[in-house]
Amino acid sequence: MLMINLILILLVGGLLAMLSERFGSHVPRMVALAVVLLDLVYLLLALSGLPELGGLQAPVPGDPQTWLMHYRAEWIPAFGISFEFALDGISLLMVLLTLVLGAVAVSSSWTDVTTKCGFFEANLLWTLAGVLGVFMALDLFLFFLFWEVMLIPMYFMIAIWGHEQRAYAAMKFFIFTQASGLLMLVSVLTLATIHQSNTGVWSFSYFDLLNTQMAAQTAYWLMLGFFVAFVVKLPGFPFHTWLPDAHTQAPTAGSVILAGVLLKTGAYGLIRFAVPLFPEASIDFAPIALWLGAAGVVYGAVLAFAQTDFKRLIAYSSVSHMGFVLLGVYAWNQLALQGAVMQMVAHGFSTAALFMIAGSLQERLHTRDMREMGGLWHNMPRMGAVAMFFIIASLGLPGLGNFVAEFLVLLGLFQVDPWLTMIAALGLITGAAYSLLLMQRSFQGEPDESRRLNDFGTREMLTMALMMVALIGLGLYPQPVLDMAQPVLDGLLQFSATVVGGQL
Repeated sequence: MLMINLILILLVGGLLAMLSERFGSHVPRMVALAVVLLDLVYLLLALSGLPELGGLQAPVPGDPQTWLMHYRAEWIPAFGISFEFALDGISLLMVLLTLVLGAVAVSSSWTDVTTKCGFFEANLLWTLAGVLGVFMALDLFLFFLFWEVMLIPMYFMIAIWGHEQRAYAAMKFFIFTQASGLLMLVSVLTLATIHQSNTGVWSFSYFDLLNTQMAAQTAYWLMLGFFVAFVVKLPGFPFHTWLPDAHTQAPTAGSVILAGVLLKTGAYGLIRFAVPLFPEASIDFAPIALWLGAAGVVYGAVLAFAQTDFKRLIAYSSVSHMGFVLLGVYAWNQLALQGAVMQMVAHGFSTAALFMIAGSLQERLHTRDMREMGGLWHNMPRMGAVAMFFIIASLGLPGLGNFVAEFLVLLGLFQVDPWLTMIAALGLITGAAYSLLLMQRSFQGEPDESRRLNDFGTREMLTMALMMVALIGLGLYPQPVLDMAQPVLDGLLQFSATVVGGQL
C-alpha cells in the first residue's frame, strides 16, 4: 500500500490546505510544505527497510515479481482494469525528484501567491499526486487517468494565478496536452482490443500487453499515438509551442512543477511505454526521432538566444535540453539511456532553480524584460551568485550534473550516428552563448543606484542550497543515480534485444 498511500497523502493534504485558509493566508503554505515533506519522509523510511536497494537486480519488464515493488487490486474486472502500481529504479528516481521539487515549489509560492492561497496549494498538491500516479501506474487505463488528472490542477494554477496572458497560455497548454492524450487513449484501447482478440482476455496491464502480436503497420501507428502524446509533454520539436507561453504566464511554483516534474512524465513515458511496447516499430521510427531530437536541441538553443523575456529564455532552453533526452532514448544503448535519465534529474533541479530566480525578479522588479535589468548583482549579491551557479550548471559546466547527462547522451549517440552527434553538439555552443547572455543582461553591467531591492532571504537561500548540493553531487558523484537506473535499463535493453534480435 506504500504507493497508494503516497498519492492519498497528497490528495488529502490538498483538501486540508484548502480548508486551512480560514485560519490565515499563511497556513495553507505551511500545511502544503508539511504534507510534501511527510510524503518524502514516509517514502524514505519505507525504502530504508528494503534490502533490495543494496543490490538492485535487473527487473524483467514482463515479470512484476522482479520489480522493487508491485501492487495490484481489481477495479473493473469485466474489462481487465485494475489498480496496478509498480516501482523500479527509474520510477523511484522520478518519485523522489517529484517530492523534492514539490517542496521547492511550495517554498517558491511563499510570497508569490497572495490570493486564494488555500486553493492554490491544493492544486499544487493535487498536481503532484497526479504526477506520482503517472510514474507508478502500470495499468494503462489507470496511467491514462492520472495523465489527464494532473493537467486539470495545473490548468487552474496557470489560468487563475498566472500573469497578463494567463487565459491564453492555460488554454493552449490544455488543448495541446489533452489532444495528444486522446491519441494515446486511442492507442491504449486499440492495443487492449488486439490483446483480447489474441488471448480472449481483457487486460490493460503493462505486463500483459508486452509482446502483444500485431501487424507491423498497426504497431507503427499505435506507437505513434504514444510517441506524440509523450513528445508533446516532453516537449520535443515541433510540438513544443505551448511551453514558452505556459512557462511565461505561469506563477513561479507552476513553472517549477512544470519544468522540473511535468516535462519528465513525457520522457518517462517514452522509456517505459513507447519503446518497450512497440520495439520493432521504434526501430523503424528511431532515425526520425533522432533527427527531431537534434533539431530540438539546436532550434531551442537558437530561439533562447533571441529572447528578451527572462522566463521565455529559460523555457526555450528547456526545449533544447529535453532534445537530449529524446536523443538518448532513441539511441537506445546503455550510455545514451543513462544520459537521458541523468538529464531528467539534473534538468529538474537546474531549471526549477532558474524559474524560481525569474519569479523572484518579477516579484521585485515587476518585469521579466532583461532590457530593463542590468547590474542586479550589485543590488542583490546573493541572488546574483546563485543565478551564476545555476546558469553555468544549465550550460553544462564539468563537475555539475547537466554536464554528466549531456556527455553521456552524446557519447552514446556517437555510437549510433557520429554526424548527428556533431549537429547536437552545436546546441552546447549556442547554450553557452544564451546562458552567458542571460547573466550579462540581468546581473552584470551598470547598476541602478536608485533601486532598493531585497536580496534572497533565509528561505530562498536554503531552497537554492538544496538544489545546488544536488547538482554538485550529481556532477561529482553520479554513481548512486546511475546504479539505481542501470538494472532497469539493462532489463529494457535485454528485452528489446530478445524481441527484435538486436538493439535499436
